[in-house]
Amino acid sequence: MSTDGAVDAVEVGYASGVFDMFHIGHLNLLRRSREHCQTLVVGVASDEYVMALKGRAPVVPLPERLEIVSSLRFVDEVIVDRSEDKRVAWGERNFDAIFKGDDWRGSPKGARLEDAMADVGARVVYFPYTLHTSSTRLRTFIERAETDFYASR
Repeated sequence: MSTDGAVDAVEVGYASGVFDMFHIGHLNLLRRSREHCQTLVVGVASDEYVMALKGRAPVVPLPERLEIVSSLRFVDEVIVDRSEDKRVAWGERNFDAIFKGDDWRGSPKGARLEDAMADVGARVVYFPYTLHTSSTRLRTFIERAETDFYASR
């Protein structure tokens, strides 16, 4: 079940991501998620999972990403996320709702997530995606700046 906007608060909420090069989009998702649950559990993707999913390693290694996310005052627990199948995370730490950016809504991966969460009785709640900032955009900007720097030498 997916919703947006007004969401009844749940006991345990879950938000997951790579959280590489932590930015305002990550902060918005986690802060908004915490407003809709009593306990916020955050899954941080393992380096191996990121490599399998995206074909490249994250810029920031897992121990540092875990420390960054766990230092946020509105995050109650942090676990390592090792699978695209969020039923695996649910099996490790049961939650009532999973929070995602609305860039997942209507996509094949969003449909798979909704089906998987329905299997365990958890809701999928979508929040507005922060369009102007993403780790991919930051990575692209850095790569271009590096290319320009070395090209000008």
